[in-house]
Parts: sequence; C-alpha cells; structure tokens
Amino acid sequence: MSKFKKLGKVILLAFTALFIFVLAGCGSQDKTQTVKVGINPSDAAIWKVVKKNVKSEGINLKVVEFNDYNQPNTALAQGEVDINAYQHTFFLNSWNKAHHTDLVSIGKTVIQPMSLYSHKITKLSQLKNGAKIAIPNDASNEARALQLLEANGLLKLDSGVKLPSTKNIKENKLNLKFTTLDAAQTARSLDDVDAAIVNGNVASDAKLDPSKAVVTEKVNKKSQPWINIIVTQKKNKDNKTYKKVVKAFQTKAVAKEIKKVYGESAVPAWNK
Repeated sequence: MSKFKKLGKVILLAFTALFIFVLAGCGSQDKTQTVKVGINPSDAAIWKVVKKNVKSEGINLKVVEFNDYNQPNTALAQGEVDINAYQHTFFLNSWNKAHHTDLVSIGKTVIQPMSLYSHKITKLSQLKNGAKIAIPNDASNEARALQLLEANGLLKLDSGVKLPSTKNIKENKLNLKFTTLDAAQTARSLDDVDAAIVNGNVASDAKLDPSKAVVTEKVNKKSQPWINIIVTQKKNKDNKTYKKVVKAFQTKAVAKEIKKVYGESAVPAWNK
C-alpha cells in the first residue's frame, strides 16, 4: 500500500471517529427534556430549587409566570405549558366542569390557609352592619371564603351544599355585602372594602402579613380539597418526566424554601 493510500485511510478513519463523536454528543443533548411549568409569581423562588433538583435528571425546567387564576389552566389545556402548580383540587374540579377540560392532579405541593384581611378593622367584632367584603369569584374559592365566615359565626349556609355561593346564604346577621373578584385581585381591593378574604399566595404577593390577618382558616382533616397540586393533561398523567418533577418538588430543600418564602402561611402537604 502506498504512503498516500495509507494517509488517506488514516484521514478517513479520523473523520469517521469525529463524525461518531459528534453524533454521540448530539444524542446526549437530545436526552435533555424541557418541561414548561405554569406558576404564580409568588412561587418563583420555590421553583428555582425544583429546577436545580431536576437538572441532574436531564430535565430543563422552564418556569412560566401567570398573574391570575385563569391563564395557567388555559395555557395547560392548549399545550402552551406541560404542567402547572397553583391550584387546589376543588378549583381544578370546578375548572374542568366549567371548561370541559380533562386536567388531572399528579402530585401534592402545599396547603395555604385562606385569611380575612382588612385596613379598617383588627377583629371580627368590629365589622359593622352592611360591611363590604371582597371574596374570590371562582366557585371553589368563593365557597371556601363563605365557609370561613360561617366557621366564625358570621353566616349560615345551606347544609349539604359542597360548594356554596352567595345564593346559599340563609342567614346573614350583619347584612354583609359581597363583592366578587378574580382571586388575584382580592388583596388590591382592601382600600375599597371593609375586608377581603385572600388566598395565601395572593396575600404573599401583596406583602400582607399573615400575623395581622383578622381571621385565618384552620387546617384540619376537612382541608384535604384545599391542598395545592401539580396538574397536567389527562393523557400525560403517567408521564415519567413529569413525575420526576413532582418528586423533585417533594423534597426537604423545597420545604425549606417554602418556609423561607411563606413562613407559617404555607405548609408542605405531600405527606399529609
């Protein structure tokens, strides 16, 4: 074999090896999967920890923030995000029924007690006749708000109704007037009403101090439907990558960050 042929063979082998190396490199990059998660802004720091947790699993977690309680499920149903994490079970059930969707829970996150806040009073006994109260306008959180008032003796609701609305108020001693708003807007209404019932993450976004709440929902066995969940489309309920994200959320590192972000106003609930 001539020197030129030997040289040509060496060059060919070198290029072949390089080509295989490049293909192998591309293959390893292809193993990285991007998962888009829709959240409320108040949870951003928590999901940074989750993102770090799943990186070693070959998952690139892309966080998409939404400023209300409707967009995350719309985005999920339309495939704009893969999972979302901001709602409790009752909210999800109501959403599916109203929008004819089939979104499902794939894991628990936290429970955030709902509280009544006010810029005008510091205790319930100071509420006057005809006081204006802002409450969330979605069926599940409206029911939760009214049940909070009932638990504190301000209302009586029709018995046997799982998700009561203002139409189910059968006794209203103070003739309270209700203003229904998107849950994300309740905290902003505090200057215009006597009090507002606010979800935990909305209160956190608004920098409301939980220790200054007029009254706060008690967490007990009846709180199960109010535990927040990670949600996806039904067809993806067994998706192994999404389950890895759930597992990465349900860790001590994330629980520590939840405590840092929310203090006592959010409780890790995946073991409850």
